[in-house]
Amino acid sequence: MSQGILSRMLRRTGILIGTALAIAVAVAAVMFGSDALAKRAEAAPPPAPATLATVAVTPVQFEDHYITTRRFLGQVEATADAVLSFELAGRLAALMVDEGESVSAGAVIARLDTALLEAERLRLAASKDATLAQLTFAETRLKRAEQLLVDGFSSQETLDQARATRDELTSRIAEIDAGLTTVAINIEKSELRAPFDGRVGALDVEISETVNPGQMILTLIETNDPIVRVGLPLSVTEDDLQNARIDMAGQQHQADLLQLRPDIDPTTRTRTALFALDTQANLTFGQTATLLVDVTVPARGAWVSLDALQQGSGSIWTVLVVDAGTVRTAAVEVLFQQSNRAFVQGSFTEGAQLISTGAHRVVPGQQVQLAGSGA
Repeated sequence: MSQGILSRMLRRTGILIGTALAIAVAVAAVMFGSDALAKRAEAAPPPAPATLATVAVTPVQFEDHYITTRRFLGQVEATADAVLSFELAGRLAALMVDEGESVSAGAVIARLDTALLEAERLRLAASKDATLAQLTFAETRLKRAEQLLVDGFSSQETLDQARATRDELTSRIAEIDAGLTTVAINIEKSELRAPFDGRVGALDVEISETVNPGQMILTLIETNDPIVRVGLPLSVTEDDLQNARIDMAGQQHQADLLQLRPDIDPTTRTRTALFALDTQANLTFGQTATLLVDVTVPARGAWVSLDALQQGSGSIWTVLVVDAGTVRTAAVEVLFQQSNRAFVQGSFTEGAQLISTGAHRVVPGQQVQLAGSGA
């Protein structure tokens, strides 16, 4: 064996021996350190047990029903909304109101020119005066004819003719009186008066315009005792409407049912209900109103806060209950939701300790203590 090969073998042997010694020293150091740490851990006092989470619970209380509020859209209407017109043709001589103005019942709001009617009344009055004078003369002749007939100086024909003249003039006066009455009625009808207290809507004519019979002059809207018209499905009964409320612009008002019509709207397939609105507020007719109807729904369940509900698998909801200090899961079905609570049916019994708030801080199977029960 050459000297070079021997030298390399000695060098490799030295490296292996050095590596083995280094590993032995490291193992000894690790074992010594582990023993020291174990002795120190055994000498340290044991840690205090973990404090149980405290949860607030509410006993589950069953009820036999819940009340839901159904909403139906309607609109505010005036008790009366009349289109006013003249019965006669003529020239519009005066218009006393403007759009939006308030008027009282019986107030004159428009007038036709009555010059021709006044002239006709004067003519008839003069004709009546002339006929009355003739009637006075006729009655005098009749009395004279009667006396002459008694005295034998006149015939029966003369008496009959005097009596006929008197009767003709009497009838003519009655005819003139009827004409005067007609003229007075037409003059009265030439004034358009408000049939009720209200406010003027649309005006459709101008002063001096010639109008025809029945032509719209203006609309008058009664502002007292407004009503609300609502279309209701057939499932809503008259008993359901006894305590109805009307919501307008976020404010609720008491409403009294006036009529529930017996017929069905052929387009909407609903029944029309009319409500008297108990409010002193200034309303805009035609504005939207919402009818609120409380309906009792029979169902056995319990109210829980929305904070207590948790989303389960699929469409299932769950709540957490405490059973013997341990958190358990109960599946529930939500029947109705109202503001911050829900009416549910579930796999819990009446009186179960429901975790009403803070359910997100605990998990099923966790040991907890009830608020107010101590450590």
